[in-house]
Amino acid sequence: MQNASHPNPAPTHARQWVIFFAVTLAVVTYVDRACIWQTAGDIQRDLGFDKEQMSWIFAVFSVAYGLFEIPGGWMGDRFGPRATLMRVVLMWSLFTAATGWAWNWISMAVCRFFFGAGEAGCFPNLTKVFSIWLPKSERVRAQGIMWLSARWGGAFTPLLVVWVLSFASWRMAFMLFGMLGIVWAIFFYRWFRDDPRVHPSVNSTELALLESATHNAVGHGDVPWRRFMGSGSVWLLWLQYFCINLAWYSYISWLPTFLSETYGMAMTKESLAILTGLPLFFGGIGSLFTGMVSARLALWLGSTARTRRVLGCVGFAGAAAMLVLSTQVNSVLTAAAAVLGFSTQVNSALMAMVLVGLAAFANDLSMPGSWAACMDIGGRYAGSLSGSMNMVGQIGSAIGPVAVAQVLKYSGNNWALTFWMAAVVYAVGAVCWLFIDPVTPLDGKEPAKATPPGAA
Repeated sequence: MQNASHPNPAPTHARQWVIFFAVTLAVVTYVDRACIWQTAGDIQRDLGFDKEQMSWIFAVFSVAYGLFEIPGGWMGDRFGPRATLMRVVLMWSLFTAATGWAWNWISMAVCRFFFGAGEAGCFPNLTKVFSIWLPKSERVRAQGIMWLSARWGGAFTPLLVVWVLSFASWRMAFMLFGMLGIVWAIFFYRWFRDDPRVHPSVNSTELALLESATHNAVGHGDVPWRRFMGSGSVWLLWLQYFCINLAWYSYISWLPTFLSETYGMAMTKESLAILTGLPLFFGGIGSLFTGMVSARLALWLGSTARTRRVLGCVGFAGAAAMLVLSTQVNSVLTAAAAVLGFSTQVNSALMAMVLVGLAAFANDLSMPGSWAACMDIGGRYAGSLSGSMNMVGQIGSAIGPVAVAQVLKYSGNNWALTFWMAAVVYAVGAVCWLFIDPVTPLDGKEPAKATPPGAA
């Protein structure tokens, strides 16, 4: 800890580096994750997979991701996020590279399973990091910035993949992307400490800002699962995250295929990549928007809990509405083209993706609040509780792509029906947020307190 001669030195800003590491890792996770969405066509062609087989490749990642969420979060609570994040990042980076070595369906599934098992430890441990290193007033903003970065990492990945594929095969692309996490792990492990009190870059004034977070430090392995399981708010928090993941992955995983089959004749690879990235780009803006307005909205509405409920309900309902509207774009513009005598095929693809992008924007209005609720409710056990929420969410992530493949199979390739399915799931999530208490601690350490307005 730094010493200063002035009795009240200005606070250092070491905690901003924590946000930087979280942001860069969020980008890496989504680059590694989104790469397979963009290369799915090449993989199917080279390895002979049909849509149903490819849907199970998408799903096996989500199954592993879900299974290892709680263990990954618990490890951060028990042993600290420094060692845990280094290990899981190295693990998933290795299996990102190994995806490029797959030679059949089984080998591909094995690689994606262990890739998912590694990535499962990412966001619960980053949430744990925030609960240790950030005061409550900065946590939602940090979550918003982190999810903006994650979404934008995925948004620009299609263009990045197109560029990489211009000089390398899809196999080489996975190996190149696998190197990103290894570099991150080295720098993170050298700089980060599990307790800000022992970090040389933190002075006494900044440490005073983190006083409310010090009880969340590592060494807590006795997770109060009975208390969590007995909370209706926790169950609803899990259910809404199941809904958001099922809906999100049901359309985001298949966007390149949807665009290729619906508008492919009129599109280049570059325009396809740009359109594929639009929803992720808009989603990132939604996360940032929540992080920026939460504190002011809490002052206006009178409480943090009400703010999170409003953003959750509006986000889910808005996403449902935008997906329904996106199914009508093609028919409306085709009818207009017939009357006016011009072609709108590419324009209708753009308009459809703008509406899907607005659905993604609405989707992400609830994301920072969901993870901040895990920090406030979970307290010392934020890693374990957020891991459990993400585990339930990944069940939805696994079901979504498979459900789309089945709907397409039995509906004669009716893509509109898949968007309607996602909209109904979003509507269920909106109802959940009406009844969630997202601020009252259940970790047995802090007394339940009313969160002051502005500390969203």
